[in-house]
Amino acid sequence: MEITDSNYQSVLAEGKPVMLDFWATWCGPCKIIAPIVEELAKEYEGKVIIGKVNVEENEELTEQFKVRNIPSLFFIKDGNIVDKFVGATTKDVIEAKINALL
Repeated sequence: MEITDSNYQSVLAEGKPVMLDFWATWCGPCKIIAPIVEELAKEYEGKVIIGKVNVEENEELTEQFKVRNIPSLFFIKDGNIVDKFVGATTKDVIEAKINALL
């Protein structure tokens, strides 16, 4: 799911836990974790909203989350950031952080 400056509030309003993946097309590590993020989005569909935020197209969210390095993964529960990970990592690490939201 693509999360944008304009749809972020409606995504939060759904009341589900959210994982945001801040990325850019030119980012090598972002490309490495992209298949993992897509796989997890399918596995957790209906339980957790897993979305991608293109930092070049969504300056408001990038500023709001104070993203300085990408990929940056933010884990949100009840509208609050409860965890964060910066850089490429394994599926196990991301999945453990998603499970902590549930």
